Amino acid sequence: MLVFAGLGNPGAKYADNRHNVGFMAADAIARRHSFSPWSKKFQGLIAEGTLGGEKIILIKPQTFMNLSGQSVGEALRFYKLGPEALTVFYDEIDLAEGKLRIKTGGGAGGHNGIRSIDGHVGNAYRRVRIGVGHPGVKEMVQHHVLGDFAKADREWLEPLLEAIADNAAMIVKGDESGFMNKAALAVQGKAAPEPEKPARRQEPKQQSHVRQARPPQPAVKLPESGPMAAMLKKLFGKD
Repeated sequence: MLVFAGLGNPGAKYADNRHNVGFMAADAIARRHSFSPWSKKFQGLIAEGTLGGEKIILIKPQTFMNLSGQSVGEALRFYKLGPEALTVFYDEIDLAEGKLRIKTGGGAGGHNGIRSIDGHVGNAYRRVRIGVGHPGVKEMVQHHVLGDFAKADREWLEPLLEAIADNAAMIVKGDESGFMNKAALAVQGKAAPEPEKPARRQEPKQQSHVRQARPPQPAVKLPESGPMAAMLKKLFGKD
C-alpha cells in the first residue's frame, strides 16, 4: 500500500489557487483511475484505488496547508507505513509554470505544507513538485500562491494534470524519469520557458603587467642631414 497526498487549502475560496495544485493533481488521479468517492478520515478527505497493481490511498488534508503533516502523519501511522510509502504533490514557486520535478528527501524550501509533513514523518518521502512560477519579489509570494490560476494558465495546467493522472502508475513502479518526461511532453510549447540567466558581461581584455607598467614610447625621429645622417645612409644602403 502507498499513500499519495495532494496539498492545498480546503474550501471554495481557495479551490483555484496556485497553492491548491496538489489538490487538483489528487482529484485528476481519482477521476482518471475510478477511485472510490471521497470520504472524511485522518483530518482529511481520502479515496482508495489501484495504480500499477498497488493499492493507493489518496489523501487531501483538510487541516489547511500549514498543518498538512497532522493529517498525513495520522494516515501513515494508521496503516503502519514509513515515509518511503508516501508521495506528496504540491506547488513549487522555484520552478517555472508547467515544469515538474520529482525528488526524494531534501528541505522544505520555504513551503509550509512540506515543513509540516517533515515535522510529523521525517523527510524521506517522494515529492512531486509542480511549478507555478515566482512573482519576482519575495514580498509578492504569498499573494501569488494564494491567487487563482489565470485563464491563460489553463493551456498548460490542464494538459499537465492529465499527464500526471494518466501516468501516475509510473511513479508507483519507480520510473520517475519516465514520468517527468511524459509531463514535459504534455506541456511542450505551452509552459513558461525557464528564465534566462543574465548574459555574462565581457571584461575588457587585460594587458600584461609588463605592458601596463611600460609607458608609451615616443617615436624616434632620425636625422635627415649631417654626419649622422650620412652614416645611417651608408649603413642601410639608402640613397
